Amino acid sequence: MSKLTESRGKPVKFLKNVRSEMKKVIWPSRSDLVSYTGVVLFTCVIFGLGIWLVDSIFSGALKAILDINF
Repeated sequence: MSKLTESRGKPVKFLKNVRSEMKKVIWPSRSDLVSYTGVVLFTCVIFGLGIWLVDSIFSGALKAILDINF
């Protein structure tokens, strides 16, 4: 029974600790946030195009291999 009474205040303590830690966070400025978002979007587009290109090449090669009539 002692474990039950011991764990009653833990969620409240946890949330107080979360709030305390969130006050220590250094949040980026709006211009930094816009800049970082642009870098992430640009990187995603570049990688997406690269993956699409490699997929298209392998897909075309596989179709060429499988379309060979014996």
